Amino acid sequence: MEIIETNLKGLLVIKPKVFEDERGYFFESYNYQLFKQAGLDFNFVQDNQSLSHTGVLRGLHFQNNPNAQGKLVRVISGSVFDVAVDIRKKSPTYGQWFGLELTEQNKWMMYIPEGFAHGFATLQDFTVFSYKCTNFYNKASEDCIFWNDSDLAINWPIENPILSDKDLLGKHMKDFNSLF
Repeated sequence: MEIIETNLKGLLVIKPKVFEDERGYFFESYNYQLFKQAGLDFNFVQDNQSLSHTGVLRGLHFQNNPNAQGKLVRVISGSVFDVAVDIRKKSPTYGQWFGLELTEQNKWMMYIPEGFAHGFATLQDFTVFSYKCTNFYNKASEDCIFWNDSDLAINWPIENPILSDKDLLGKHMKDFNSLF
């Protein structure tokens, strides 16, 4: 397993060791011992999975304290452009974002720590997205930042995305009071 630190402290790209042969492939998407040996000692309590079609954008979501969530995200089939935004007020990278294409081919994962908003745009039909969470879902703690906030200037690879009602009610960064 290769762990790559990004320019946003705590946000990691994880490239698993993949074993391929004529039958297909095998890899460990999560192994507590290997992650802990690598300094990634997280207690995951919930797994989530979504199916989306091309052009769906989910995000930028997060949960406030005391129900904040860290997430280990990956694509099982299809592909997404995955984005994390630093919303930690005291962070030197507050308001900055990092984006990466996660695909069934590259099998990369991203660890998104507490204090980040997260979203993804699906690039293929029937994309299956999976993530492990360090805390349980709590509706009262959930919040959302607009995916297309001009202050963030995220370079999404899609135009006119399909959004949920929740995502249409997001906040702008300039009006957002982070609790992190």
